[in-house]
Amino acid sequence: MTDELRTAALASKAWPYEEARKLLKRWPEGKPNGEPILFETGYGPSGLPHIGTFNEVLRTTMVRHAYEELTGGAPTRLVAFSDDMDGLRKVPDNVPNQAMLAEHLGKPLTQVPDPFGEYESFAHHNNAMLRRFLDQFGFEYEFASSTDYYASGRFDETLREVLRQWDAILGVMLPTLRAERRQTYSPVLPVSPSTGRVLQVPVEVVDAEQGTIAFTDEDGRRVEQSALGGLSKLQWKVDWAMRWVALGVDYEMAGKDLIDSTIQSGKIARILGGRPPEGFNYEMFLDEKGEKISKSKGNGLSLEQWLTYGSEESIAFYAFREPRKAKSLHIGVIPRAVDEYYQFRGNYPNQPIEQKLGNPVHHIHGGKVPTETLPLTYGLLLNLASLPGVGDKETAWRFVQRYAPGTSPQGDPELDSLIGLAVNYARDFVAPALHRRAPAGHEVDALRDLDAALAEMAADTPADEIQNAVFEIGKRYPFESLRHWFQALYETLLGSSQGPRMGSFIALYGIDNSRRLIAEALAAA
Repeated sequence: MTDELRTAALASKAWPYEEARKLLKRWPEGKPNGEPILFETGYGPSGLPHIGTFNEVLRTTMVRHAYEELTGGAPTRLVAFSDDMDGLRKVPDNVPNQAMLAEHLGKPLTQVPDPFGEYESFAHHNNAMLRRFLDQFGFEYEFASSTDYYASGRFDETLREVLRQWDAILGVMLPTLRAERRQTYSPVLPVSPSTGRVLQVPVEVVDAEQGTIAFTDEDGRRVEQSALGGLSKLQWKVDWAMRWVALGVDYEMAGKDLIDSTIQSGKIARILGGRPPEGFNYEMFLDEKGEKISKSKGNGLSLEQWLTYGSEESIAFYAFREPRKAKSLHIGVIPRAVDEYYQFRGNYPNQPIEQKLGNPVHHIHGGKVPTETLPLTYGLLLNLASLPGVGDKETAWRFVQRYAPGTSPQGDPELDSLIGLAVNYARDFVAPALHRRAPAGHEVDALRDLDAALAEMAADTPADEIQNAVFEIGKRYPFESLRHWFQALYETLLGSSQGPRMGSFIALYGIDNSRRLIAEALAAA
């Protein structure tokens, strides 16, 4: 950790450093007794994990690393907390065995059977999916289960404080509720001794020091039981505040839809004798229709879907950019995210330190940015893989090896992975939508000229030389602009209104193959 880097980080306008400086202000001399700064992310395992869930851990990790750079390596921890003691409120749309799940509505998620039949509960299944992905991405985190923390008694002392401060907490929450909801609202949700459900019923504090509460059970009987040791949980805004205080959380970000909740939980945390964490409210991801992504609806992209077509780094790149701006998250954003990631990575080595710290790849890789460069772009690979006869990875590699001699699947695993992703995307989304139109008017003459120029070129003619020839031919004909010439090439040869740098494409696809495409286009004229 160099002094130059720390000085630049203290002044950097990149959002992870802006967030990390809040923690410097919170603990100017570091946390007492050398305790690590505690970062937390929350996860509600009522539906299958999606990119929004992963995104919060990713962004928090970026702030964590920024803080470590600012402090020269001060200790930190990241806890990924699962609210798996929540009652199942509704059956998600995108899981099997929905009738079975409906029979367990209201029960803690760790007591609801796994509809997939793989784990001991629905929560265990979804927690495992989250952890599997976070592990795959290489995050350093500690997983925490709400059920485990409640049942072990780890929250008991702060729960007692909730009971002691009952009226003050109600003073925060009741004004935020509708009149009807105020009649039944309770900060504590007891677990029914008869049905095992998490109950939304009025609760009476019998003895705060002993942790005893009373309520009417589902069968109409008055029950007096402990609120401790997993026999109750807290309403989520109170739960959030209790967790901050019990664990000593220093930083937690949340979606923009939770701004009011963050304010209320912050007030409750102070009532409980604690201090709300630092953090910020990020904008939500939207699906292709501009609607908020929902775990229960299953709209938007899953983690697995993105990784079928795009690299891990491209997800991180997309998440890093403009976290306070709503962004659409759908299949169509993947190609650009992949290529822009590589563009920024290529720029990184030659940038001054100030620009490096604002470069997304610095935060994606925790300052250890790979130096390898790839000989071609994802977009170019998509155009190649979309052509007839190039629909598999092995065939695509033959073209790539002619374009970039010396490359191989074994020696260039990152390129091999990118080719596989491009083949998947081209097969599923590009090739089915391609429609090559016939050239018309002066386009026909321009294509004939291009074919003649290519006929004079050697098979190993460099891409730049081919590009210059394409450029010069376009200037000879009355296209409205050269952009329209290239658009005509894309539409007549590739079947798309947009496309790659033609010199690079022809060099990759081959002179003879490209001339065959031109011949097919001219035959259709």
